[in-house]
Amino acid sequence: MSLPVSGTAALVLAVLFGFAFGWLLHRGRVASFDTIVNQFRFQDFTVLKVMLTAILVGGIGVLALIDGGLAKYHIKDANMLAVALGGGIFGIGMVLYGYCPGTAIAAMGSGSIHAAVGFFGMILGGILYALSYPWLRDNVISVAKWGKMRLPELTGLSDLTLFGILAAVAIVAFVAIERSGRTA
Repeated sequence: MSLPVSGTAALVLAVLFGFAFGWLLHRGRVASFDTIVNQFRFQDFTVLKVMLTAILVGGIGVLALIDGGLAKYHIKDANMLAVALGGGIFGIGMVLYGYCPGTAIAAMGSGSIHAAVGFFGMILGGILYALSYPWLRDNVISVAKWGKMRLPELTGLSDLTLFGILAAVAIVAFVAIERSGRTA
């Protein structure tokens, strides 16, 4: 399925949606270095609450689009070693930098110099990944390669059941966070 919008109109919409996304990151205070760092220090759970809310809202949208026949899943191979290593590198980078890629760009939009410096580090990391890809493909990505797999096939549970479990975990997390008093 393709969007009924293309060319210049698609570019204008991309800019508008990008602006709206950045504005929402600022309003949610997740484009703030202190908010992100304090998440890792277990002092401020704003990032966790925003991310869980985004996952739940996005999940409802995806389930509705799939159920309505307006979208379909495009499943990539589950390369478990590559995912574990990439996730670890991403996490270390996020702790050291204080931003994830999206919040870094939003922080740059508000004039953050250290976000701009770190952004060039992300670009350098992307270049190094591209240059080392042949070696990574042969020595990392090919290890623990499970093929095209989704949790419903792995667990035997339906999409809706798994989403219900995720929603229940999110609600428990929200309640625990509110009771802990560690929300800014």
